[in-house]
Amino acid sequence: MATSLAGPALAREAAAPSGAAIAIEVRGLTKRFGTRTVVRDFDLRVPAGKIFGFLGPNGSGKTTTIRMLCGLLRADAGEGHCLGLDIRREAAAIKRQVGYMTQRFGLYEDLSIAENLDFVARIYGVRDRRARVEQTVRELGLHDRRDQLAGTLSGGWKQRLALAACLIHEPRLLLLDEPTAGVDPKARRDFWDHIHELAARGITVLVSTHYMDEAERCHSLAYIASGQLIAQGTSAEVIRDARLITWSIDGPGLPGIAERLHHHEAILSVAAFGNTLHASARSPDAIEQALDGLPADTVRVRRVEPSLEDVFIVLMEEAAAAPAAARHGD
Repeated sequence: MATSLAGPALAREAAAPSGAAIAIEVRGLTKRFGTRTVVRDFDLRVPAGKIFGFLGPNGSGKTTTIRMLCGLLRADAGEGHCLGLDIRREAAAIKRQVGYMTQRFGLYEDLSIAENLDFVARIYGVRDRRARVEQTVRELGLHDRRDQLAGTLSGGWKQRLALAACLIHEPRLLLLDEPTAGVDPKARRDFWDHIHELAARGITVLVSTHYMDEAERCHSLAYIASGQLIAQGTSAEVIRDARLITWSIDGPGLPGIAERLHHHEAILSVAAFGNTLHASARSPDAIEQALDGLPADTVRVRRVEPSLEDVFIVLMEEAAAAPAAARHGD
């Protein structure tokens, strides 16, 4: 997809020295719904023009956190700034500079691509609206389909239209909530190439995802569980800081081996990867203890570098175990 989405002001901001501008900086963000605390004491700093990914199990508080960061939801406690504006006192001004793409397609299926974009442009009061719609249609590769009804589009084309609608008012910040769910691998790759082009132009991107390959495309990551920040950094930093030791296991009887590993207290995670198993622990001796007694000539074990998925699984299981331990007084 060809892109030329940044206006003059955005181009000037993108030209600033690397690390000079901070798009988001918040401290102690907390959000409660009734008696339930959904996000607790959350701190974050995001440089401008970077892609920041949010990982975590369903119900972990990812979407709530992102909405607070962008002024779309008011925090019960905490403070900070987004795009140089106070997230509490200037939330309305922040919203006008944010493009929000929801997980589910949210445009009108009985309107055409051009009509949907014109409608969104009207909402934002875009100047030279018709010209801007035509420009966006061309930039997102939608020109040949501009008059096609949105409801007849495939998942990939709906995704492209939704992104176009997010960009129609030239926002400085994009908020993407699991944006590639239900689209094919080619459309996902095209989408992420496009997001990196936008980031290079100075647009900051916050994205929640469950796909590990997409998480690795982000400049930085935050892992959230039970409303708390568990880990953050680049993909390499998150893997390093987890301090996991991971082994690849192959041979006959893998289902039985997996069952055995699942019941060994020193093994933190077991996952099938094709015709092998990945087992992770924090002790270098754990795998020998867990596999003691199995024939070494048929069961092959080798140490491998842990993947982001290995780390994600361990963090998810440890986060799930923590509330259970608290309930039992451990």
